[in-house]
Amino acid sequence: MHAGATPSAPALVLRPWREEDVAALIEVFRDPALRHWTGSAVENEGDAMQWVRSQERGWTAGNRFGFAVLEAQPGAPQGRLAGQVVLKEVASGKPSAEVGYWTAAHARGRGVAPRAVEALTGWAFDVVGAGALEQLELLHQVDNAASCRVADKSRYGLDAVLPPAPPSFPREGHLHIRRRDS
Repeated sequence: MHAGATPSAPALVLRPWREEDVAALIEVFRDPALRHWTGSAVENEGDAMQWVRSQERGWTAGNRFGFAVLEAQPGAPQGRLAGQVVLKEVASGKPSAEVGYWTAAHARGRGVAPRAVEALTGWAFDVVGAGALEQLELLHQVDNAASCRVADKSRYGLDAVLPPAPPSFPREGHLHIRRRDS
Protein backbone atom coordinates (compact mmCIF):
# COMPACT_ATOMS: atom_id res chain seq x y z
CA MET A 1 0.00 0.00 0.00
CA HIS A 2 1.01 3.59 -0.43
CA ALA A 3 0.19 6.97 1.07
CA GLY A 4 1.02 10.05 -0.93
CA ALA A 5 3.68 12.62 -0.14
CA THR A 6 2.82 15.94 1.46
CA PRO A 7 4.63 19.26 0.98
CA SER A 8 6.70 18.50 4.10
CA ALA A 9 7.00 14.69 4.06
CA PRO A 10 7.80 11.93 1.57
CA ALA A 11 5.39 9.27 0.35
CA LEU A 12 4.86 6.23 2.55
CA VAL A 13 5.07 2.56 1.66
CA LEU A 14 3.18 0.11 3.87
CA ARG A 15 4.18 -3.55 3.61
CA PRO A 16 4.28 -6.63 5.84
CA TRP A 17 7.23 -6.82 8.22
CA ARG A 18 10.35 -8.65 7.02
CA GLU A 19 13.47 -10.07 8.60
CA GLU A 20 15.45 -7.27 6.94
CA ASP A 21 13.61 -4.80 9.24
CA VAL A 22 15.28 -6.15 12.40
CA ALA A 23 18.12 -3.60 12.65
CA ALA A 24 15.81 -0.63 12.01
CA LEU A 25 13.29 -1.98 14.53
CA ILE A 26 15.97 -2.17 17.24
CA GLU A 27 17.04 1.40 16.48
CA VAL A 28 13.49 2.78 16.55
CA PHE A 29 12.73 1.06 19.88
CA ARG A 30 15.59 2.90 21.59
CA ASP A 31 13.14 5.80 21.89
CA PRO A 32 11.79 5.96 25.49
CA ALA A 33 8.54 7.64 24.37
CA LEU A 34 7.77 4.80 21.98
CA ARG A 35 8.47 2.23 24.66
CA HIS A 36 6.24 4.12 27.11
CA TRP A 37 3.20 4.18 24.85
CA THR A 38 3.56 0.74 23.25
CA GLY A 39 4.55 -1.24 26.31
CA SER A 40 6.82 -3.30 24.03
CA ALA A 41 10.50 -3.88 24.51
CA VAL A 42 12.75 -4.61 21.56
CA GLU A 43 16.22 -4.56 23.05
CA ASN A 44 18.27 -6.73 20.72
CA GLU A 45 18.27 -8.85 17.57
CA GLY A 46 16.55 -11.76 19.33
CA ASP A 47 13.69 -9.54 20.55
CA ALA A 48 13.34 -7.97 17.11
CA MET A 49 13.27 -11.35 15.34
CA GLN A 50 10.64 -12.57 17.79
CA TRP A 51 8.60 -9.42 17.13
CA VAL A 52 8.82 -9.84 13.33
CA ARG A 53 7.91 -13.54 13.61
CA SER A 54 4.89 -12.57 15.71
CA GLN A 55 3.77 -10.21 12.94
CA GLU A 56 4.20 -13.01 10.39
CA ARG A 57 2.12 -15.40 12.54
CA GLY A 58 -0.71 -12.84 12.59
CA TRP A 59 -0.73 -12.71 8.78
CA THR A 60 -0.71 -16.52 8.58
CA ALA A 61 -3.57 -16.83 11.07
CA GLY A 62 -5.49 -14.05 9.31
CA ASN A 63 -6.32 -12.23 12.55
CA ARG A 64 -3.60 -9.56 12.76
CA PHE A 65 -2.09 -7.65 9.86
CA GLY A 66 0.96 -5.58 10.82
CA PHE A 67 2.61 -3.25 8.31
CA ALA A 68 6.00 -1.61 8.45
CA VAL A 69 5.56 2.02 7.42
CA LEU A 70 8.52 3.23 5.37
CA GLU A 71 9.29 6.72 4.13
CA ALA A 72 10.16 6.56 0.45
CA GLN A 73 13.67 7.86 -0.18
CA PRO A 74 15.19 8.67 -3.57
CA GLY A 75 17.74 6.05 -4.55
CA ALA A 76 16.90 3.77 -1.60
CA PRO A 77 14.90 0.71 -2.59
CA GLN A 78 13.60 0.02 0.92
CA GLY A 79 13.02 3.44 2.50
CA ARG A 80 13.45 4.45 6.14
CA LEU A 81 11.34 2.85 8.87
CA ALA A 82 8.90 5.49 10.11
CA GLY A 83 6.41 3.42 12.07
CA GLN A 84 3.85 0.66 12.11
CA VAL A 85 0.13 0.29 11.53
CA VAL A 86 -1.76 -2.84 12.41
CA LEU A 87 -5.24 -4.23 11.94
CA LYS A 88 -5.94 -6.63 14.78
CA GLU A 89 -8.71 -8.66 16.37
CA VAL A 90 -9.92 -9.66 12.91
CA ALA A 91 -12.34 -12.59 12.86
CA SER A 92 -14.61 -14.00 10.18
CA GLY A 93 -18.11 -12.57 10.50
CA LYS A 94 -17.08 -10.13 13.25
CA PRO A 95 -18.31 -6.63 12.31
CA SER A 96 -15.41 -4.78 13.97
CA ALA A 97 -11.63 -4.87 14.26
CA GLU A 98 -9.03 -2.69 15.94
CA VAL A 99 -6.44 -0.35 14.45
CA GLY A 100 -3.14 0.38 16.15
CA TYR A 101 -0.02 2.33 15.22
CA TRP A 102 3.20 3.85 16.39
CA THR A 103 5.58 6.37 14.86
CA ALA A 104 9.36 6.49 15.04
CA ALA A 105 10.77 9.54 16.85
CA HIS A 106 12.37 10.96 13.70
CA ALA A 107 9.04 10.83 11.83
CA ARG A 108 6.71 12.39 14.40
CA GLY A 109 4.88 15.59 13.58
CA ARG A 110 4.94 15.05 9.82
CA GLY A 111 1.61 13.31 9.31
CA VAL A 112 3.02 9.78 9.09
CA ALA A 113 0.53 8.17 11.47
CA PRO A 114 -2.65 9.76 10.04
CA ARG A 115 -1.63 8.95 6.46
CA ALA A 116 -0.73 5.36 7.39
CA VAL A 117 -3.94 4.89 9.42
CA GLU A 118 -5.99 6.26 6.51
CA ALA A 119 -4.34 3.81 4.06
CA LEU A 120 -4.89 0.90 6.46
CA THR A 121 -8.50 1.92 7.04
CA GLY A 122 -9.31 1.88 3.33
CA TRP A 123 -7.57 -1.48 2.91
CA ALA A 124 -9.42 -2.94 5.91
CA PHE A 125 -12.85 -1.94 4.64
CA ASP A 126 -12.18 -2.71 0.96
CA VAL A 127 -10.09 -5.89 1.16
CA VAL A 128 -10.10 -7.58 4.56
CA GLY A 129 -13.67 -6.94 5.60
CA ALA A 130 -15.34 -6.40 2.23
CA GLY A 131 -19.03 -6.70 3.01
CA ALA A 132 -18.65 -7.80 6.64
CA LEU A 133 -16.50 -5.25 8.46
CA GLU A 134 -18.67 -2.36 9.59
CA GLN A 135 -16.43 -0.41 11.95
CA LEU A 136 -12.86 -0.02 13.13
CA GLU A 137 -11.88 0.85 16.67
CA LEU A 138 -8.84 2.84 17.75
CA LEU A 139 -7.88 2.78 21.44
CA HIS A 140 -5.34 4.84 23.34
CA GLN A 141 -4.68 6.02 26.87
CA VAL A 142 -6.56 9.19 27.72
CA ASP A 143 -3.31 11.06 28.40
CA ASN A 144 -1.86 10.33 24.94
CA ALA A 145 -2.82 13.58 23.24
CA ALA A 146 -0.83 12.78 20.09
CA SER A 147 -2.86 9.60 19.52
CA CYS A 148 -6.05 11.57 20.02
CA ARG A 149 -4.93 13.97 17.26
CA VAL A 150 -4.13 11.06 14.94
CA ALA A 151 -7.59 9.58 15.53
CA ASP A 152 -9.22 12.93 14.80
CA LYS A 153 -7.18 13.53 11.62
CA SER A 154 -8.04 9.99 10.48
CA ARG A 155 -11.78 10.61 11.02
CA TYR A 156 -12.13 8.24 13.97
CA GLY A 157 -14.70 9.89 16.22
CA LEU A 158 -14.43 9.73 20.00
CA ASP A 159 -17.05 7.23 21.14
CA ALA A 160 -16.33 6.58 24.82
CA VAL A 161 -13.96 7.02 27.73
CA LEU A 162 -13.03 3.58 28.99
CA PRO A 163 -12.08 2.62 32.55
CA PRO A 164 -8.54 1.43 33.24
CA ALA A 165 -7.83 -2.18 32.21
CA PRO A 166 -4.41 -3.09 33.63
CA PRO A 167 -1.86 -4.17 32.62
CA SER A 168 -2.36 -3.12 28.97
CA PHE A 169 -4.28 0.06 29.80
CA PRO A 170 -3.32 1.18 33.32
CA ARG A 171 -5.17 4.49 32.87
CA GLU A 172 -8.50 5.49 31.41
CA GLY A 173 -8.65 5.19 27.65
CA HIS A 174 -10.35 6.71 24.65
CA LEU A 175 -12.30 4.56 22.23
CA HIS A 176 -12.50 6.13 18.77
CA ILE A 177 -14.62 4.56 16.04
CA ARG A 178 -14.69 4.87 12.28
CA ARG A 179 -17.63 3.35 10.47
CA ARG A 180 -17.50 2.04 6.93
CA ASP A 181 -19.86 4.76 5.69
CA SER A 182 -17.89 7.71 7.15
